[in-house]
Parts: sequence; structure tokens; C-alpha cells
Amino acid sequence: MRILPAVAAVLLLAGAAWAHGEKGTYVDDIRFIQYLDESTALEEVRHGNLDLYYSRISPDRIEAAGSREGLQVFSSTGGSYSILVNPAESKEINPFSSREARFALNYLVDRGLIVDELMGGYGVPMVSNYGPFDPDYLHILDQLESFRFEYNPALADGMISGALEDAGASKVGGMWQSEGEPVEVRVFIRSDDPVRKSIGEILASELEDMGLAVQRDYGDLNKALVVVYGSDPAELKWSLYTEGWGGRSAFVRYDPLGLGQMYSPWFSSMPGFNNPAYWNYENVRLDELTQRIFTGNFTSAEERADLIREATAEGVSESVRVFLAAKVDQYVVNSGVEGIVNDFGAGVPSRFTPINARTGSETLEIGVKQIYQGAWNPVMGLSDSYSTQIWNTLFDPGIFKHPYTGESFAVRTDWEVETAGPGERLAVHPGTITWDPSSQEWIELPPGSTAVSRATFEMAFADWHNGQPMDMNDILYSAYFVLEWGSSPGEDDRTHDSEYTPRAASSAETLVGLRPIDGDTIEVYIDYWHFDESEIADRASVWSPMPWEVYAAMEEAVLDGRASFSRSGAVSGGISWLSLIVPQDAEMIRGYLEDMRSSGTIPAPLQGRAGEEYTASRYSSSISWVDEKGHAVISNGPFYLEGYSPESRTIRAAAFDDESYPFEEGRWGGFEEVRLPRITGAKVPDIVVMGDTLEVPVSTEDASSLYYFLSGPGGDHASGVLDVGGGSAVIRLDGPATSRLGEGASDLRMFAVSDEVLRPDIYETSFLALAAGPAELPPVRAGQAAVPAETGWLWAAAAAAAAAGAMVLLRSPVRRAFSRL
Repeated sequence: MRILPAVAAVLLLAGAAWAHGEKGTYVDDIRFIQYLDESTALEEVRHGNLDLYYSRISPDRIEAAGSREGLQVFSSTGGSYSILVNPAESKEINPFSSREARFALNYLVDRGLIVDELMGGYGVPMVSNYGPFDPDYLHILDQLESFRFEYNPALADGMISGALEDAGASKVGGMWQSEGEPVEVRVFIRSDDPVRKSIGEILASELEDMGLAVQRDYGDLNKALVVVYGSDPAELKWSLYTEGWGGRSAFVRYDPLGLGQMYSPWFSSMPGFNNPAYWNYENVRLDELTQRIFTGNFTSAEERADLIREATAEGVSESVRVFLAAKVDQYVVNSGVEGIVNDFGAGVPSRFTPINARTGSETLEIGVKQIYQGAWNPVMGLSDSYSTQIWNTLFDPGIFKHPYTGESFAVRTDWEVETAGPGERLAVHPGTITWDPSSQEWIELPPGSTAVSRATFEMAFADWHNGQPMDMNDILYSAYFVLEWGSSPGEDDRTHDSEYTPRAASSAETLVGLRPIDGDTIEVYIDYWHFDESEIADRASVWSPMPWEVYAAMEEAVLDGRASFSRSGAVSGGISWLSLIVPQDAEMIRGYLEDMRSSGTIPAPLQGRAGEEYTASRYSSSISWVDEKGHAVISNGPFYLEGYSPESRTIRAAAFDDESYPFEEGRWGGFEEVRLPRITGAKVPDIVVMGDTLEVPVSTEDASSLYYFLSGPGGDHASGVLDVGGGSAVIRLDGPATSRLGEGASDLRMFAVSDEVLRPDIYETSFLALAAGPAELPPVRAGQAAVPAETGWLWAAAAAAAAAGAMVLLRSPVRRAFSRL
């Protein structure tokens, strides 16, 4: 057994103890203001009317000489583009109910065109949910290489035609028909994003060229939430949707959820969204694989990597979600602003940026693309990037992810971990409790109970924004909520949400029990193991983003059928998608708080732990908050939500100037600077004679390891990892290895990585492999440029980025590398 105290990163930033300060921010207020037009937003930032803009700026607007005057430009990765495919079986012919037709889309999309032309080179092709900047990407690169996707519309046409013929359709006069009617597909195109609009138009045209009748449907996220995510797939209101993904709210080293979210039905993010009234996509194998990753059902890092590879292969083969490109987004910040934290996952809109920003003014002005696109509730709302970017400034998590390593570190909950895993179990302490949904009470675990791991948390409680002290009841209510809503004890179970319950169930199954030790310390027992013990702490963490009484009032509203936690539940029930920021829903929550105060209600999870005077005080404070602010968004972070004005399209947050708040201004200042690994040179020959030894000297800076992947035209490949702690290494392939490459253009990709900063520098190049003796140049496969490496540099124009850590993309038909300028 090992015991791991949570020290590390957060202590290096600001000392080992929590210091109580009156204000944890440099500014007093934040105004989030909607700017749909990026050109207008760009000029507002340049002239200082906005301090920064939380949406990408098209690279062509900031590439010309002088275009960056008055600006800092930060490059950030983490977002992506994909196509969501409707696989439903219906009365009408749906070509994409066929796995083969869905898979054909990988050959119908020209990922190179999307990156080089539509994205201006600021991106990289992507075929799975893992992009090249994800820490797990290097585990699956060989797997992805095996697909060898290239733009081939003729191949795609043949595959889709075969699926249509199998479904009974026939081609008449160049158009596909079924029972005399055209076979129609509906492409939902995001018209508010120029890149996705172009992707949708090109895809629709390709399908029309095949003889399909294409109906184009244009809209923004609000419309997509209804047409795509809120409808029964079997109604075929959509066939394909041009999705876009923002970066995560934080960079993640060991992603437990990505594969589940993007490929697996259990996460409620695939067509049907687990709404029992709808047709639902099913894949038992994907559910099994991704739940094993999520629940830590592996015994080593190697086994976890195998699970990732297998799930990725299945997800790509199913092609219900087809990934196109990883984005390199350009964010603009006024030149007078300091303190930006460019998180590798969230980018400039990280939670640390507004907390740490310094402008010389009391107000931070932030432009946003959309001020409201989805519901605000902490259960199944706050699911779009527009809302989460704002919400993350209002909420302090217990544990968060380091912006450059993705490792878990303590914010408001310090920890110690003890584990017996992966093969053993440890004894559960007497007095440990769990929630029993049947009896509706906390019960003690029987003697002899065991668990795989135990985490002991020391909480840094402070006041909620409404003035009430956060306490252990908030923690217990949060645990109750997962256990209650994550279980389905019978058909009459009312605490069930079609989207939330499947997700919560996986957490509930691993949560063995809890033992409150004192007012701010709790033990948590879980059946979960990970080779990185900070991940055990993250998984075991019990924390709450809102006071228990707000959760209790939300529950009552949902159980009474007046609102739904989830989008699909709201659409299918014809009720409100519960949003605490909307005055009407806030008033509804206020009404339930008033009813509970009047009746002296003590919720079941708090029975025997809270008295009527205490609960009445809690209810009263939250009622007063709604009366004063006009919303029910109450949290515990360095800013609180002052107000939302739909008319002026603004949201205002104010600094939580409270002596109980545990952090002083400047707490996260250490995150401003980062040293990225770099490949500074590589000597690659233009031509390699098959059978000869190949040596490629590589020089690096701030890197610890160099991963390389070499693939030849015949599909054979070689890969390895070299230590570059000394700043250099040599890639060597012997004669037999170069012989297996086959004649033609071979691709070499190198990734320089650092143990301290998990953002690789990527270097790509090509060379020609020729047989010994006189020979003609072999044909080059589609998409490859047959030019010597040193003559193939076609660098994009790129001005120097003023911000530390900013990266720009240099692009070439032969090489594509990410570097800092």
C-alpha cells in the first residue's frame, strides 16, 4: 500500500496552507458581452473596448502586416470538428443506418482541404476523438495509421451505393429512388461558423453528385439542440450534422470520458441520447470498453492503452461520429492585459484567466460569441462551451487539472490516498455509510466490507455566495444525489433522467461508502484503481458546486414534472430545460424553497444531521438571493453572478469580496508562463535506398522524449521512443527495416514531449524510398507531394506572437509542424 499526500503543483504556486483573503481576483467586475461578428470583436479588442474575446478569430484577419497592432495573439488547441451521423432505422430509407455507408464518409471528406483551405492551415487532420495534442494520442497512432484514410469520392460512392442497393433503392436517371420517391438526406449545417458552413456545403454537394436528394438545413446551436439533439433519430429530421467542439474546461492527462462521450451510448451523447421514447443507437462492445476505462477496470498503464486502442478502432469503424480536424484557434487579447493563462485544453478562456487577469481597470470586459445557448443547471445543463466558460469563473472545484500537465491538483480539497489495487482490497472503517434508495436513508456498511481504494479529504470550506457557510451537509447531499439518481431500483423510480442517470450509474457503482470524520474531513471508499494515485483522488472527490437547498428545490421541480435536468427530457416532455439563470425558472426554484421553509422540510439525506433552524436559515438565504439577483445561480468561486440581461446580451460577474474566501489575488500567477518542448532540427535525406541504414539526427529543446512513427507506401511502419534529455538523439533504421518500406514516399512523424509540459512539438516530413540500382521514380500515392524535403517548405506567413507560450502553425504540403514564434 502507498499513501500519497496531495502536495505538488498548487503548493508550489502559493504556499502549503490555505490563506484567507478578502478577494481572490485583481478585478472587481467582469462583463461578458455578446459579439457575434468576429470582425467587430477584433476591432473592439484592438482599441481597448474589450480586453479579450472568448472565441476564435479567423487567421486571415491577423496575418497581414500591421494586423496585430494593439493585440496579443494566443494560439490554443483542444477543439475539433466532426460530423454526427444519424444511424437510425426508419420507415424511410436512411443510407446511414448502414455501417458501411457511415464508414464511407471517411473517404468522402477531404481532411487536407478542410485544414489547409477552410481552416487556413490552423489545424491538423483528425480521424478519431483523439487529436495529436491529446496525451493518449501516441498510444493509438499505430491504430489510426492502419485506417489510411485518404480523400477518395469514387470509393465512398461505391460503398454508399452498395448500402443503398442492399436497402432496396435503385438509381434512375442518375438519382437514387425508393418506391418511386427520391432518397433524401438532410444535412444540418451550422451557419454561424464559416468553417462548418463550408464543410456542410461541400459534403452536401458530394452527396448530390452521388445522386442523393439533399436537403440543407441551416442554424445555430440553439436550433441544433432541438433538431439534432432533441429529436427522435427515427424521425429523420437530420441525417448529418456539422459538429464543433470547444476545448475541455481543463487539460486532462488521463482522459476517462472522451471515448465514452464521443462513441458510446451509455454516456447519453449518441443519437437517441438514452431517451426511452426515442430510437437509440446501441453498441454493447463500446459500452463495455469505455466503461472499463471510466471505472478504472484495468491493472496497468499498458492494459489501459490496449482498451483505448480497441475502443478507438471500434468507434472509428462504427463512424456514428466522424472526426475531421483538430483546431488551432487564435485568440486575441488587448496588448495592455496581463495574466492570461492559456490552458492546453480550454485555451485563453480557461477558468484561471479572469481570476488572474490584470488590466489597470476595475472591470474586465470579455467578448463572447453567444451569451446564452443552453440551460444553466449543474446536473445536465452547462453543457455548451459558451456557458461553461462563464460558469468556471463562478465555481471553485475541489480538485482541478494543471493547465499544462493535465495532472490533478488540490484547489479546495487536499487529500491522502491509500490503495490496495489493482488486485487486492482494503478494509472499510466501521461507521462508513452509503445511501439506500429503497429505504431512503443513510445506512452503515456491514462489518467486513472492503474497497479497492480510500481517499481522505480535508475541505477548505468558505461561504457560499449567498452568505451561508458551506458545510458537510452540502457534501453529503452531493453524494446522495449521485447515488439516488444513479440507481434504478424499480420501474416506478422517479429519480431518473434519461441522460444523467446512465452517467451517474457508473460513478454510483464504484462509490462504496463515505465516513465523515469531523466538520471538514471525510473518508471516501471506492472500487477504483489507477496507476496515478492523484487520479484515484480525483475520482473519489466529493464536492458540490451549489448549496444543498438549491439541489433539493431542483429535485422537487423535476419530480413534479415542471422541468427536466436534461435537454432530451425537456423536449420529449414538453417542459422547461431547467435553467437557474432564467428568471422564470429561478422564480420556480424560489417557490419550492419557500414551500420547504414554510413546511419545515428537512430533506431525507439530512435527516438526523440538520435541524429546522439550520434548514430554515439555508432556505431563507437562497430565497433572498433570488429576490435580490433575479436568478438562482449560487456557488462558491472567486466571482458571483451579479446579473443576466437578455436584452443587452450581457452577463455581469462581481468579485466575491468575502473574508472567508481561502485564496488571495495572484494565487494562480505561476500558470502564466510555460516552456514548451521544441524540435529545433532534423536532418532527413531526400532519398533513402531500400536496404541501406537510415539515420536521422534530431535536436530538441525543453524535451525529455522523442516519439517517432515512420510509414511506407505499402503500409509497413516502424516506431519508437528515444531519450532526448540531453538535447539530441538519432533515429536509426537498419537495412531490413528500410527494405520493408516499399518504393515510394514514406512519411516520418516526430513528437517531442516533456514530462513537465504535455504539449508535443510535432514535426512531419517525407522522403522517397527507392530500390538499389537504376530505377524510375515510383508513383506517389494520392495526397503525397513527391518533392525533396528541403525544397518543400511553403511556410505560412506568421507574425510573432507577443504572448508567452503562444504557438502558430507552419504549414507545407510535405511538412506540417507546430512551433512557437
